[in-house]
Amino acid sequence: MIELVIDQRRRDLGGGFEVGRVLPFAKRRMIGPFIFFDHMGPVDLPAGIPKEMDVRPHPHIGLSTVTYLYEGEVMHRDSVGSEQAIFPGEVNWMTAGRGITHSERFERARSEGGRVHGIQAWVALPEADEECDPTFTNHGLGDLPTFEDQGLRGRLVAGKALGLEANVKTHSPLFYLHWDLDAGARTELPADYPERAIYVTGGAVEVAGQRIEAGRMAVLSPGRTATIQALEPSVVMAIGGEPIGPRFIDWNFVSSSKERIVQAKADWRAQRMKLPDLDHDSFIPLPPDPGHPAPAMS
Repeated sequence: MIELVIDQRRRDLGGGFEVGRVLPFAKRRMIGPFIFFDHMGPVDLPAGIPKEMDVRPHPHIGLSTVTYLYEGEVMHRDSVGSEQAIFPGEVNWMTAGRGITHSERFERARSEGGRVHGIQAWVALPEADEECDPTFTNHGLGDLPTFEDQGLRGRLVAGKALGLEANVKTHSPLFYLHWDLDAGARTELPADYPERAIYVTGGAVEVAGQRIEAGRMAVLSPGRTATIQALEPSVVMAIGGEPIGPRFIDWNFVSSSKERIVQAKADWRAQRMKLPDLDHDSFIPLPPDPGHPAPAMS
């Protein structure tokens, strides 16, 4: 039932703000179209945190970013003119397509202090949509179906699953689920998609007799319903979908073409990509390539 267990790897995004990086992983690059999965926090930020903890403007191509929070608030700004705070239980879905830039800043925590906790995922676009126009949409609680059963509460973050469909535009068949489970509660993940995985955000669960603790992702075998039992109060995310073919990933760029990524890197290095309308006084430079030093940070 479990093909592989992936442990998160801690990464510092700058200024001491750490995430747990799960995907991509050397032995499993993608789960369906999901090519990137970061567990943000939980971290308690004191009032007056430095701006260095923010995620400054940076570019993307060939993917959709999916931001989902359990706690806190993050302010999103992008180069198509969006300015949108995201709150717990909502989704910020940004499709980069041929190119977009955006920032994510902890402005409320800076002024008031507070906890930030959530998931940042990337969904690779099918080849036919890799060069689509960039878009951004915030999806409130009304767009995301919720459900309850004995000892569990759930939300469908995106896609179709368990007979539900989220009001979130996706570009390929996928699902993204959030479960809160009481100790002893059980739930099932049907074998509706060929690629599936669960990630334990908090607590611990048992799948096919194997204990999966917080900070670990279990990649599930295809073709069989998975039974998940909470060994203690637990938060579990489930992702998956139809595979869309291999993708190259380099820094913040995803594409089916190596050449397209080379072009995107050259565009960012030469500052040919428009910065967010409402956040254009700083940016994250391209990491250095041999022979191509990164520009000075503005």
